[in-house]
Amino acid sequence: MKELETILDKKQFVDELNKKLEKGGVIAFVTDTVWGLGCLPYCEKAVEKIYEIKGRDRSKPLILMSDDIAKLIPYVQNISDKASFLINKYLPGALTVILEKSDKTPSYITAGKNTAGIRIPDNEFFKKLCSVINGGVLATTSANLSNHPSSKTYEETMSSIGNIVDYVFDDYGFKAKGLESTVVLAVEENIRILRQGAVILKES
Repeated sequence: MKELETILDKKQFVDELNKKLEKGGVIAFVTDTVWGLGCLPYCEKAVEKIYEIKGRDRSKPLILMSDDIAKLIPYVQNISDKASFLINKYLPGALTVILEKSDKTPSYITAGKNTAGIRIPDNEFFKKLCSVINGGVLATTSANLSNHPSSKTYEETMSSIGNIVDYVFDDYGFKAKGLESTVVLAVEENIRILRQGAVILKES
């Protein structure tokens, strides 16, 4: 983290933030790609709120993001050598890796699918956020209304969903680059690209 004080350095705010999240709060924040919307993964009420805020199709899962792969690994299982290679090479970064979910991952996050997407954004403010929230993991999606462009700035986020979420964080100068993450399905030994984004990959 740069030598920059943020609201996350204030213990009283962090305590209140965690209480709000535990009660079903939804927050918006900058990442390395586009702005995100997130909540605690074990809070079904908050996950439902995200779907309602966005008008998101219930068949589309959320993804799990954190500042540390060790916090995400318990949510997935049967990680192949190819998947491990991608994780080690590109995370933190603009790559979402979809793996077989573990029993720890609630089905309401994965839209009933047996897979879960994980990612570590390469953004210092987001990493700091995950380092202070309970559990260190957020269930996330992009911070925009469904079928609208992804928000790339604080101002776009506020205009889109600022009045219907519990808190929108400043980016403190850690800007989003504006291009969504690449999404790969990495179940078993095959790698299938579901969305080509900021990280350019070839299927294998």
